[in-house]
Amino acid sequence: MRRVAWVLLLGAVACPLGAQAKSSAPKFDLEAVNAAGLPPEAAPPKAGKANAKAPPAKFQPGYLKAQVLLDRQHFSPGSIDGKDGENFHKALTAFQQSRQLPVTGKLDQATWVALNQDAKPALTRYEIKKSDIKGPFTKTIPAQLEKQAKLDRLGYKNPKEMFSERFHLEEALLAQLNPGKSFKKAGDEIVVPDVAREGGKIKVSRVEIDKQARLLRAFGEDGALVAAYPASIGSDDKPAPSGSFKITGVARNPVYHYNPKYAFKGVKTNEPFTVAAGPNNPVGAVWIDLSEPSYGIHGTAEPSRIGRTYSHGCVRLTNWDVSDLAGMVKKGVETVFEDTSPPQIETGAIAQKSPEPQAAPAQAAPPAVADAKAIPSFVAAPPLSATKAK
Repeated sequence: MRRVAWVLLLGAVACPLGAQAKSSAPKFDLEAVNAAGLPPEAAPPKAGKANAKAPPAKFQPGYLKAQVLLDRQHFSPGSIDGKDGENFHKALTAFQQSRQLPVTGKLDQATWVALNQDAKPALTRYEIKKSDIKGPFTKTIPAQLEKQAKLDRLGYKNPKEMFSERFHLEEALLAQLNPGKSFKKAGDEIVVPDVAREGGKIKVSRVEIDKQARLLRAFGEDGALVAAYPASIGSDDKPAPSGSFKITGVARNPVYHYNPKYAFKGVKTNEPFTVAAGPNNPVGAVWIDLSEPSYGIHGTAEPSRIGRTYSHGCVRLTNWDVSDLAGMVKKGVETVFEDTSPPQIETGAIAQKSPEPQAAPAQAAPPAVADAKAIPSFVAAPPLSATKAK
């Protein structure tokens, strides 16, 4: 009997420990993220080394909360995923610089306190409306540009993709925050990041495109750093330009015009063609035209790859980030391509990686616009519609 009692006692002790271990796993619910504290400090990626052999990053409620707070302040971590990663560290670095904090590229105590001056919860609930699921959606989008040209619109593939872009997060994280949700039923409530950015007040007078860090920085009229976005910028075989240029116009819902003269990889036709507008258009939702012929800042159909791959000369941001920037700039704003990072932001948060495979659709763009009503008065669409694209 005594032996049985000892076994039962040991079992009673062991069970709570097992339950405790299980409950200590990070939660993906609204309450856990909004109440999250500073997570254990993580070192930024080491510069000059690829992270192919690094263990997969783990989700942390504190990281998710910090990413949302950074995003709301116009210091974008790219596609929000709640994990420690390069784009997250670049956003932290830029935020620290803007707030005159020690520039570590880490989510440290001082940075956490500064971010949490924004007391609004990171996650919120959103009720799906009939208009959200009405579409139109483009269920299947081929990879080949020539086949895309046959479509009437390059819209979202489904409501889930639309919501992930609207709320700036990875589709996988959206699903984890909303287990069992189809995202197709009006009246359903879903948990999403509250990424509403303050707009209309920030005026950008200078844009810096850091080719080494793969980062775009925007400066206000007083010279202060007011925004930063991860970017895919050029490549060794098709590099982005160097030097200073001017913004010449902004086009929303741009149409993509392909010029066969430039023979992009994967395009077989020798005839010019046009790809319709839409968020999954090769240049995304916005084109910001530059005075260097054929170059611009534009969106993408693949937000999760931003900052992790090269582009073909132009500067590619997520659709929401390029839309944010487009609302701050105007014709004549200086845009400088920097070959190396300024000394004050050279930290371990900036890493160089080898190029990853690049999907064919996001390779080029002229700044034509599908809807003339969306063209600002300073954009002359017809002359711009046949320019070389990179």
